[in-house]
Amino acid sequence: MEVDNSEQRIRNIHQDLLDVYGEQNWHDNDDGVRQLLITILSQNVADTNTARAAENLFNDFENYREIEEASVEDLADSINPAGLPETKAERIQRTLKALREEGDQSEYSVEFLGEMEDSDAQAWLEEIKGIGPKTASVLLNFHFDADVMPVDTHVERISKRFRLIPFSASNGKAHELLNEAVPHDIKNSFHMLLIEHGKNNCTARNPTCEETKLKKYCTRYELVENGDLSPEQYPPEASK
Repeated sequence: MEVDNSEQRIRNIHQDLLDVYGEQNWHDNDDGVRQLLITILSQNVADTNTARAAENLFNDFENYREIEEASVEDLADSINPAGLPETKAERIQRTLKALREEGDQSEYSVEFLGEMEDSDAQAWLEEIKGIGPKTASVLLNFHFDADVMPVDTHVERISKRFRLIPFSASNGKAHELLNEAVPHDIKNSFHMLLIEHGKNNCTARNPTCEETKLKKYCTRYELVENGDLSPEQYPPEASK
C-alpha cells in the first residue's frame, strides 16, 4: 500500500480528529525533571497505573536526591504500579544521575536541553540507557515545544493503517518519518489526538472504524471491515 504523508493529507486527518475528539489538553509540567520521570513510568503501562506510581514516587521521597540515592528495592516498591519496577527504578536513577552530572552536581534540571538543537537534545537523552525516542520526544515536545514527534504504540499503529508510514517501519524509523512529515505547529496536538483515537476506536484488535469519519483514511477499514481480507490477512504485506 502506497504511503501518502503529504502535508495537506496530514492536516485533513488532524482536522477530522479535532472534529471527533476536540482539542486535547497539553500535559506540560513546569518541572521538566518531574515530567521526564513520569514519562519513564508511563512506558508500556496504562495511564491510571502511571498516575498511581507517580503519586507514590513523589509522596515517598522528599526530593530528587533521595530518589537517586534510594536503594533500587525501595524505589521499585514505590513505583510498583507502573510495572517493571526494578527496571524503571534503575532508569530513573540513571536519568537523575545524568542530569545532576550535567549541571552543577547539586541540582536537577533539564533546562540545558532547551539550549541545544532539537536533534542534539534528543541524542543526549537517548544516551541514557532506557530512554528511547518516544520518552525523549515527549519531554522535548511538551516541555520545550521542540520540533519532534513522539510516537507511541497508538501513534505507530494508526500511522501505518492511515498510510502515513510503511508497515515495515520500525519504531525508530516511524519517529524519523513522522517527524519529517507532520508540521511543527500540529505535532503535539496530532500526537495526542492519535492516542485518543487509538484508545477509543482504532484499537489493535476489533477496531470500531465505522463509528467515526476517520474510516476514510484507514486501510484496515477499507480492506477488512469493508473488504475481502480477513483480520489475519491484514496488512497484506504481512501475509506474503
